[in-house]
Formats: sequence, structure tokens, C-alpha cells
Amino acid sequence: MHKQQILIAGCGDVGSTLGLALQAQGHNVFGLRRTINQLPAGLQGIAGDLAVPASLQGQLPACDILVYSAAASQHDEAGYRSAYVQGLRNVLAALPCPPRLLLFTSSSGVYHQADGGWVDEQSPTEPGRFSGQIMLQAEALALGSGIDATVVRFSGIYGPGRNHLINQVRSGLGAPAEPAYYSNRIHRDDCAGVLQHLIGLHLQGRPLAPVYLASDDTPATLHDVSQWLATALGVTIHTTKALRRGGSKRCSNSLLRSTGYNFIYPDFRAGYSAILQQQQDHPPT
Repeated sequence: MHKQQILIAGCGDVGSTLGLALQAQGHNVFGLRRTINQLPAGLQGIAGDLAVPASLQGQLPACDILVYSAAASQHDEAGYRSAYVQGLRNVLAALPCPPRLLLFTSSSGVYHQADGGWVDEQSPTEPGRFSGQIMLQAEALALGSGIDATVVRFSGIYGPGRNHLINQVRSGLGAPAEPAYYSNRIHRDDCAGVLQHLIGLHLQGRPLAPVYLASDDTPATLHDVSQWLATALGVTIHTTKALRRGGSKRCSNSLLRSTGYNFIYPDFRAGYSAILQQQQDHPPT
């Protein structure tokens, strides 16, 4: 495998995990973010703000592969548009030459379905919320960029440091059994693993699909997840309420699976067991 120049734009939690894995494979990895002192050792930091074109001009290296993995710092319409649409446009404009591959990380929030049914890459996307609508615009920008591009739609990302649901259950709060609310998740390490896998396929000369839905093998109701967590934590749920807004759906990973990707954490039990074990081994000081 030839050593590649890989730029990860928006190099946060997922991007840093990916960057370390790619660097271990011998690739030359650049991480673009506002504060590069938070990048892990081994990644070449580039300080820049995706939303500020002047901060990117003349700063970006020629790269073989661009991974655009931004996260909105403001969770409003302007913040989403700045991070995903304008940010991608700014990075593409600042690159000295087009990369051979663009991977854009999107979200299962582009789906509007709420009936508990299955969705996949072919399912209609008619989101009612601005976040999904703007993400679809960013996907279209990536796929229409003239670069060989693939969109990866992640479902709910969890992992080390993402303890919201664990903390809710620890406090005795859980989701009701009825109405059943299906949720979908993918561990942070699998987010990085999927992107690394797709890069590997590309470098083998295997064509990628325009869109992959990346979610673990087992959609589960929030009731089932919260009850399992309560047992694992040794606590009793004394209050139930809807823990989340958004549509109830089940995300199919069949297309991604067909490419040969095997999940590190194929279901929530495996992923949360690892997180709880890590918390037990390294309790917060």
C-alpha cells in the first residue's frame, strides 16, 4: 500500500481516532481543527477554522484523500450551515489541488421515518428539521464536487466521554416500554473503523458506493437499552420519560456489511460493556 497524504478536516474525536489508525498504517496524516494542541501525538496539526476561508488559504497540503468530519459548534441553523455546507466549500476551495477521494461524514438524521421500520441508503430522505435538511445539502455538495466522493451516514455516536445516557440511567431515569422508540448507534471506534475500511477499499481499487449507512448490527428500543444499562450499573429506574426527540426507525447496515466491514462493537451491549469497564478501571479523579 502506497503511503498516502490524508487530510482530516474537523479532526475531533472520531477524526483523531481515525488519524492514529491511518498513521499506524504508515500514512502521512494531517489534522485540521481550530485548536491543534488537542490533537494526539503523531498527527500533523493545521490550525484553521472551517468557517473562515482566510484561515485556510495557503495552509492546506496537497492530499490524496480528504476526510471531512466536522461537528457543528453551534446547534442552530446558522451553525449547521457554517460547519457542513460552507465549511466543506471553504476547504475544497483552499486545497491546492483536488484529492482523489473525498469521504464526507453525515448523519442518519437525514431520514424522517418514525414508524419503527427499516431504512437504508435507498430510503427517502425528507427531514423536517433544519439539521437533516442542511446535512442533505452538504451531502449534495460533496457528491456534486467533481471529486470521487462517498457519504457515510453515522447513526447516534457513543463511546468514551459520551456519557449522557449512562448518566441519565445512573440517576434512575429510563425510557418507557410504550410507545416503543427504536434507536440506532455506532461506537466512536467503529466510526473510525468504517472510514479506515473504506479508505482501504479505495486504495485496493475497489469502487465505493455514493452513500453508506453506518450503524451497528442491532437497532434497539431506548427502553431495552436503558433497562440493560440499569442492570449493568446496579441501579433501579424509578422514573420513565421519553429520552429523545426524533423519529423511531431501524438503520440497516447491510450495504456496509457487504463490503466486508466487521464491527468492533456489533451491538450496544458490547459497546457499553467496554465503556463501563473503562470507567471502572479508570474512575474520574
